[in-house]
Amino acid sequence: MTAPLRVLVVDDDHLMRAGLCAVLSVDESLQIVAEAANGAEAVERAVALRPDVVLMDIRMPVLDGIEATRRIAAAAPAVRILILTTFEDDDYVLGALRAGAAGFVLKRIQPEQLIAGIHTVAGGDSLLAPQVTRTVVAHLTGAAEPDPRAARRLQQLTPRERDVLTLIAQGLSNGDIAAALVIEESTVKTHVKRILAKLELRDRVHAVILAYETGLIRPGLRTSG
Repeated sequence: MTAPLRVLVVDDDHLMRAGLCAVLSVDESLQIVAEAANGAEAVERAVALRPDVVLMDIRMPVLDGIEATRRIAAAAPAVRILILTTFEDDDYVLGALRAGAAGFVLKRIQPEQLIAGIHTVAGGDSLLAPQVTRTVVAHLTGAAEPDPRAARRLQQLTPRERDVLTLIAQGLSNGDIAAALVIEESTVKTHVKRILAKLELRDRVHAVILAYETGLIRPGLRTSG
């Protein structure tokens, strides 16, 4: 039997934290190893316990979730961090992702989706639900002008890799990208790996950020169909 994923739950709201722990504890594939009420506690416990996944709130006293994420990513890079947010918090999300978070979920997410998300990031993937990516990332980058220095990095990509990156930034899964480009999903996975390697990006989340920063995709752009 596979060992359960070890999870650290971080939120300054006691009721929210208790609710999260109650929901996650029901699933035998997960184990709550600790809780934290602020970013400083989160860093201390994440470094000491090395959980598989940290569920990280953003707005907290003592140390916010962005700085806590940055410190955990530096001290314990194997620990995956999943940001908990509301749309009211979306001004903070891009900073958290840049700090090293593997993705983000909304606090109103369904329990089964949250559990699936924890498994997703624990497995090394990023959590980029299309409905969240399109709304939050577009909002965050809407006023930003493309960065010419970042745009030059895209010159390393082949035309097909640029196509794949564009579709990633629109929130498409590997399966959706394969269907859109009429190629095998395994080929998409190869393209994604090459894109991340060439651009020296941590994961799929940061590929999305770069796509917006370079102007490869503009806020409001949607997939066809």
